[in-house]
Amino acid sequence: MTETVTLSVDAMGGDNAPRAVVHGAHLLFQQHKNACFLFHGRQELIAPLLEEYPALKPVSTVRHCETVIAMDEKPSQALRKGRGTSSMWMAIQAVKDGEAGVAVSGGNTGALMAMATFCLRPMEGISRPGIAAIWPTLRSDIVVLDMGATIGADARQLVDYAILGSALARCLFNHASPTVGLLNVGTEEVKGLESIKEAGRMLTEASGAGFTYHGFVEGDDIGKGTVDVVVTEGFVGNIALKTAEGTARQVGSYLRTALKSNLMSRIGALFATSALNALRRRMDPRTVNGGVFMGLNGIVIKSHGGTDEVGYKSALSLGYEMARSNLIEKINDTMKQFPIKAAPAAIDSESEA
Repeated sequence: MTETVTLSVDAMGGDNAPRAVVHGAHLLFQQHKNACFLFHGRQELIAPLLEEYPALKPVSTVRHCETVIAMDEKPSQALRKGRGTSSMWMAIQAVKDGEAGVAVSGGNTGALMAMATFCLRPMEGISRPGIAAIWPTLRSDIVVLDMGATIGADARQLVDYAILGSALARCLFNHASPTVGLLNVGTEEVKGLESIKEAGRMLTEASGAGFTYHGFVEGDDIGKGTVDVVVTEGFVGNIALKTAEGTARQVGSYLRTALKSNLMSRIGALFATSALNALRRRMDPRTVNGGVFMGLNGIVIKSHGGTDEVGYKSALSLGYEMARSNLIEKINDTMKQFPIKAAPAAIDSESEA
């Protein structure tokens, strides 16, 4: 019998919550019948939605939470207001208590990171948690982190991200020794900030400890899929992510305009419908929605707050895969192999990230 995978869901997180959240869970359950859900939020809003999905209702539990964290609240304010009472906090608490294998939320990113860090605590030897994204490339999907958990990073934190990202790649892509690259302004060893160069030296010494260090990579290497894991700090990573999403929408808009420009273009589009639909699916950011909070004693997935049910289904699917693939154990295994002495974890419950 297939083991049940329980997902703890902040049903109130995001612009289209809770309808898009519950609908997304229904889409996931259609694919994975061993999934069950703990929905945290306002019962009077969630319960009627479950009535619309009779198959989902028996595998769902609603836990009422009156407090909802707003998308524009500062993390420190959200932590004081919602600690122990909000739908976001209770979704994370269920993971800490062992009731669920993963927490998923589309709410305020900074508040979610602050609560997750405070509740689950960083793993031993990890100085700062990071957010990892699954990035489609010309070769295959890769892992990119940090996507905005921490603005700025020293050499030790970049090394942490390499450890975390390689463990995630091993988990998702079944790579025995994922290749890791440091995002830089050039591939030459003399280029870049001192923190990046120092991290490169540390990773060169540690190559083989659960990953293979490739060296520096540039921005275009992300789309090429040059390495399995791209490591950067949160400011650059977040800009790269938003730029890629915007470019995908821009190219899609150009393509739609071109295909409607004249009669011959419209006729050609009819003959190419299958190929165009495949391209549209490949470029749809909703299909790769979900950032993994890495480096904590538990798995937390951040969904894009403005997505719809398709996007929430993608984030929940990512959480499902994380919960059933022993991610935490693989990170710990990589840490044991790592030859550089771990730095003490840094905890900042008042982070404004």
